Amino acid sequence: MSPIPRRSLLKAAAIGAAAAQFSWTLGRSGTAHAAPGAAAGDAPVSVTWLEDGGLGAAPGSTFGVPWPKGAVPAGQGFALATADGKDVPVQTWATAYWPDGSLKWTAHAVGPEAAGAERFTLTPGGQGAAPGSKVTVRETGRRITVDTGTIKAVVSKDGEKLVESVTRGTTKIATDGRLVLLRQSDIDDGDQGNAKWQRFDGEIARAVVEQSGPMRAVVRIDGKHRKGSRSWLPFSVRLYFYAGAESFRMVHTITYDGDQNKDFIRGLGVRFTVPMRDAAYDRHIRIAGEGKGFLTEAVQGITGLRRDPGAAVRAAQVKGEKLPDPSTWDQRVTTRMQYVPTWGDYTLSQLSADGFTLRKRTKAGHGWIPAGGGGRANGFAYVGGVSGGFSFGLRDFWEKHPAQLDIRGADGDAAEVTLWLWSPEAQPMDLRFYHDGMGQDTHPEQLQGLNITYEDYEPGFGTPYGIARTSELTFWANAATPSADALVEQAAAVRTPPQLAASPQDLVRAGVFGGLFSPVDRSTPAKAAIEDQLDYLFTYYKDQVEQRRWYGFWDYGDIMHTYDEDRHQWRYDVGGYAWDNSELSPDLWLWYAYLRSGRADIFRFAEAMTRHTGEVDVYHLGEWAGLGTRHGVQHFADSAKQQRISTAVYRRPYYFLTADERVGDLMHDLVDSDETFLVLDPIRKIRTEPYEPDRHALSIGFGTDWSGLAAAWLTEWERRGPKAEKAEARLRSTMETIAAQPNGFVQGTGLYDLDTGRFAVASEPAVGVSHLSAMFGLVEMCAELIDLIEMPKFKEAWLDYCRYFNAGRTEQAARYGKHFGTLLLFQGHSRQDAYAAAQLKDDQLAARAWQKFYRSDGYTTAMKWDKTKLEGPAVLEPGYEHLWISTNTTALFGLAAIQNLALVGDKMPAT
Repeated sequence: MSPIPRRSLLKAAAIGAAAAQFSWTLGRSGTAHAAPGAAAGDAPVSVTWLEDGGLGAAPGSTFGVPWPKGAVPAGQGFALATADGKDVPVQTWATAYWPDGSLKWTAHAVGPEAAGAERFTLTPGGQGAAPGSKVTVRETGRRITVDTGTIKAVVSKDGEKLVESVTRGTTKIATDGRLVLLRQSDIDDGDQGNAKWQRFDGEIARAVVEQSGPMRAVVRIDGKHRKGSRSWLPFSVRLYFYAGAESFRMVHTITYDGDQNKDFIRGLGVRFTVPMRDAAYDRHIRIAGEGKGFLTEAVQGITGLRRDPGAAVRAAQVKGEKLPDPSTWDQRVTTRMQYVPTWGDYTLSQLSADGFTLRKRTKAGHGWIPAGGGGRANGFAYVGGVSGGFSFGLRDFWEKHPAQLDIRGADGDAAEVTLWLWSPEAQPMDLRFYHDGMGQDTHPEQLQGLNITYEDYEPGFGTPYGIARTSELTFWANAATPSADALVEQAAAVRTPPQLAASPQDLVRAGVFGGLFSPVDRSTPAKAAIEDQLDYLFTYYKDQVEQRRWYGFWDYGDIMHTYDEDRHQWRYDVGGYAWDNSELSPDLWLWYAYLRSGRADIFRFAEAMTRHTGEVDVYHLGEWAGLGTRHGVQHFADSAKQQRISTAVYRRPYYFLTADERVGDLMHDLVDSDETFLVLDPIRKIRTEPYEPDRHALSIGFGTDWSGLAAAWLTEWERRGPKAEKAEARLRSTMETIAAQPNGFVQGTGLYDLDTGRFAVASEPAVGVSHLSAMFGLVEMCAELIDLIEMPKFKEAWLDYCRYFNAGRTEQAARYGKHFGTLLLFQGHSRQDAYAAAQLKDDQLAARAWQKFYRSDGYTTAMKWDKTKLEGPAVLEPGYEHLWISTNTTALFGLAAIQNLALVGDKMPAT
């Protein structure tokens, strides 16, 4: 969601001569290959950087590419070349397979050798030439040593030091990389401060090598924070290394498992020790401010003194170069250097999205002095000297405030740097529920509350126990103090990690994600009008994030649900109208918008949402692990814990486009989430008949429930994960037994057997259609499954549901014995008309798709695509509003527009 240069469409790259290239072997023994007659390799894919500037100072980039069904056999190698034909070493592995065994998605990693080029072609085939440098991994009993060829990192398998040392050549640049947690047991609500802090240190439970080169190595470390006999706040840290790189990346996840009324996080950080070898005047501090701004200082400054050491000496210190021998200076300076203070400690704190402060002091026990401040710091700093030093940065620094960077003891033998993911100078992290229940002790009372504030409250359900948050950090081991330009590049790599991406044309050609999107098309006035409306909506939400300050450690990445036109404010404090928590699939809208456009700004917005909704809105521990929380004032507040929020449907695009292991974990963890129906009945408050969860007869809906389960099973199966066989069996058996119901999907629910993975086939037809059933990824899941699995009865059942939802009551009753009742969201369901029209080649259904899109509900032809200016005193901050826009309608309009254009765009009316 960061402001970044817009690229409306990824540029197509010229196809160079296929060059032999290093490639990682794909597939497993016994893997089926592409069907006979399939091409040995498909056409090359165009790959370019998402933003301008290329790789920059980043250690490397990992990206995903899809391939058409049957085109590329498992085990195939790949060659990557620049637009002018220069070979670029690349490591390749499979992330998904088509059912015939051919490759569906591949992941590719490049290191610093990809720098300097803007466009590439990826070609199946070729033997490959070895890269100039390889990353190697060596394991011993208690340690893992990763050598990129430029730096060497020693990772512990136990204890408290995650990274024992980072060495460049023979010089130790950093040591003792560890995790720090500060806990506070109560909150000082009055004007007396008595709260005590406790420090916990990260303790490793296990460390494993997940990938060992030659271009990319990944080490995963899991553990908890410990003090004495107590261990809590589990962490999972991945370290990423690329061949030839002088830096490495960290992806850091914590899962909250404390008592929200007692365990207040006061500080959460990542800490390293940096040996300081140089004279104090040859030690340098660099702290990034806003934009390209930097604090540029030495630990012991020789500029601005009453006596001048000489212009050349001063210039060298500012540049970070080794100073001439002090004997060459003006001796009036040299003989008095012991009286020039050394500044060992620096702190930059970003306590809000709009302001940071910077201060420094000589040493502990002495006063701080202000050293500057500004708006939005980049979250990057350097400490070291002319013989080497450490750069470090935290992504989304101001967006996920309160954050902080500390440097301590830079005047001594070793400095200590801490990247605070939660600043200890902020108020402690307070995850207590926001109200006392207001007497809602019974289900009838809770339903009354739902009817007034739209909040589905239930005592004990508003708990943060099990929610998580992931942060991204990058570290450089520099041979000397970097130049100003190099530091700007490093800070930029932290802020926006360079990302390679395939073009929209190649994504469409591969037929992935159900084939429900097509490239942006403005070839007719009618199509151009819809494209303009899609652009308007994305820009509106991007602007609202900034205008309404939807930032913060737990909040960044989400958007609000509904607007309050009287207060000119989103309903941030009104029950279920506040944070959206993926309601009606805005995640999918954004990802489909990116897939068809290749726009960097849409990708980054969707990336932030995926990082948020997959972590904060979902439980990863406890009895509700695998379920997500419905929209509310706090992301965990609502008592509706459901599959429709945790669903892997929303994570799949980001995973396959980036091969991000953390998101892969989130989807794998959902494979057994059908077990959650034993511990929580999703419709417990509205049941009229007695119901006790029965392992062999669990009531599970065919819409929002099954689509979430199916997404996890599909992902595990096509990734060939550890539970792939079970996942495939579950997928097929549930598809078969949904199709076998008397009324198929219209039946609504079925009794599911956890042991067999099948729904019982009902003896009598029923009609159980909700306007929500298909709006949480079911449309997209069914399109993918019908394309993957040959099951005519399932396809027929789904097409029937698509044909009849938007049909008239008479038609519904004639087909199913009764009509579907009062329905909503016809515009969102127009994409089901479009899908059925495309599958059945039915022009009448295509016409109905456009009629429902333009003239039913949602953003119809009556919508005015304008802006109303806002300013004080009506609002806190000036900006603009649109009273008709709500996130439910936006998500469904966006998905319907994108899919209708792809499926029946040639059938749309002229106006």
